[in-house]
Formats: sequence, structure tokens, C-alpha cells
Amino acid sequence: MSGDETAATTPAGEVGAADVLALLRRRGQTLAVAESLTGGLVAAELTAVDGASHAFRGSVTAYATDLKRDLLGVDGALLAERGAVDAEVARQMARGVRRALGADWGVATTGVAGPTSQDGQPVGTVHVAVAGPSNSPAAEALRLEGDRAGIRAQSVRAVVKLLFSELIATAGAQDTEQHDEF
Repeated sequence: MSGDETAATTPAGEVGAADVLALLRRRGQTLAVAESLTGGLVAAELTAVDGASHAFRGSVTAYATDLKRDLLGVDGALLAERGAVDAEVARQMARGVRRALGADWGVATTGVAGPTSQDGQPVGTVHVAVAGPSNSPAAEALRLEGDRAGIRAQSVRAVVKLLFSELIATAGAQDTEQHDEF
């Protein structure tokens, strides 16, 4: 193959799991993942990278709403009021997995991959979030199109991209700080 060898798995100009893991490893930081609609695909994408164990702590696939509450600490009243497909739920999932697995960074995915709507949200409604050691969790709302597999794959790419953006945005602060308490 001529050119960039990573092009087979990551389109040109797109951030991949290897990119975020390399940044985390250089910083000596760790990552944990909370997944709902992606059902383990984010963790699979990360662990497909050689040396992922240097930065990846683990994941929780909290597909059921009560697991989001009980394992990840998402506020039960929030879940009852808004349902699981919500930006604040994603933020709380990211914070919760970070705390539960003792990681510097936590990421989360929640949404509707289809084939039917959920909690009054149409298919393709997705929220991804990132919680880091010294910033308020960032969340991104997505309106994705495609079939179930396509929506899930796009969600994985979106959360990896959001994590990369947050890592870059906090680069100056991270380089001068020690690991914060959770």
C-alpha cells in the first residue's frame, strides 16, 4: 500500500483510536468507556490497537437504563424525566465510568440506533460525551442517518473524535498538572 498505512482503517484526515491512545500514553493517562447503543464497539475499536493496555482501563456496557443509574451513577430523576437518550445522561455516564474504573478520562455513548424510536427520540439521535480530569464534561448531540450498523459505527467515530478534540484542547493544562483526584 502506498502512502499512509492507516488509511485502510481510518479515512484520510479522520482521527482514529490509535491517535487518542498515543496521546493518552504520552501523557501517562488512562481511559474508560461507558457504552449504550454502541454495545462495546468503542472498546473493541480501542483494544484493536496494539499496546492499548497502556492507556485503556476497561469499559461498561450499560444497555439497560437501570444499569446507567446503578453502575454509572446517572441520576435516577434525570433518567425518569428525560429518558436515557440525553446529553446530560451521556455526561453523567462519562463521569461515572471514569470514577468507577479509576481512569483519567471517561467517554460515553447513548442514543437510538433503531430500528424504532426510544424515549420519544427518533432513530439516529445520539449523544456522546467526554469527561476529563480537570474540565466539565463535553457532550455532542448527533443526528445520524443510516441503518443500525451505520449509526453505531458513526457513533464510535464521533466519540473518538470528541475525545481527541478534548485531549488537544486541554494539552497545555494537562502538560503542567499532575493527575487530579476523581
